[in-house]
Amino acid sequence: MDELTLDGLREIMRHCVGTGESVNLDGDIGDTAFTDLGYDSLAVLEVVTQVQGRLGVAIPDEALNDIETPGALIEYVAAQKAGA
Repeated sequence: MDELTLDGLREIMRHCVGTGESVNLDGDIGDTAFTDLGYDSLAVLEVVTQVQGRLGVAIPDEALNDIETPGALIEYVAAQKAGA
């Protein structure tokens, strides 16, 4: 995986944490808060850890405060890859 797409992130999210019956990751979730998707801070940390491992991008803990949605995570990763 060279870049993080919404579909790629969905796959990681499902793999890491799974989804409950009330969670639908199939729609346009880019601007939906992780908390609204049923992902708490520990779940988001697991997703971020997987993203870092798959893409070789460092995401410091301080950055997680600003990464509240899947779209924000995708943008952050793209910016880090562009600056690398």
